[in-house]
Amino acid sequence: MPRRSSDTREQVLAAAHDLFYWRGIHATGVDAVAERAQVAPTTLYRLFSSKDGLVAAYAERADRGARAWFDDAVQAAGTRPRARILAVFDALAGEVAADDFRGCACMMTLAEYPDRTAGAHRCAVAGKQWVLDRFRSMAGDLAAAGQARSPQDLALGPAGPARRGRALAGRTLDSAALAG
Repeated sequence: MPRRSSDTREQVLAAAHDLFYWRGIHATGVDAVAERAQVAPTTLYRLFSSKDGLVAAYAERADRGARAWFDDAVQAAGTRPRARILAVFDALAGEVAADDFRGCACMMTLAEYPDRTAGAHRCAVAGKQWVLDRFRSMAGDLAAAGQARSPQDLALGPAGPARRGRALAGRTLDSAALAG
């Protein structure tokens, strides 16, 4: 019985994910993806038209998965804004501790596709922007609940915790020195 085109597409993307994530995008040829997916290279090109098209679809798929993971963590935390923010970090701690974690697929894509005009780059940037927007929104929820004076101080980005990272690290080190 022939497979539906959408099933074949997902099979190719799953194979691409495994290979791109573990071997690197530029180090993995289209023939290797076709072989892993058990499809002919012509089928792969019919679905994606080029390797760049395949890589953009891979980045988009990775982004969808990351968004679902993020939303699942937030939803599981209930309705309290502070708990929702911390739940993302709890889930992230579990992710990075897993044996099959190599890093963020979107960040890895950006490292291999620095050209801002590349479809893969644009998909990965959109994914990172979505995370930034979600944290900004959750910081706003925290402020609206009266649990933060300035949501801008909490929101990620150049004006948020990254800018204040040294001070935070200093307080953590001071705390550890007092405890030890």
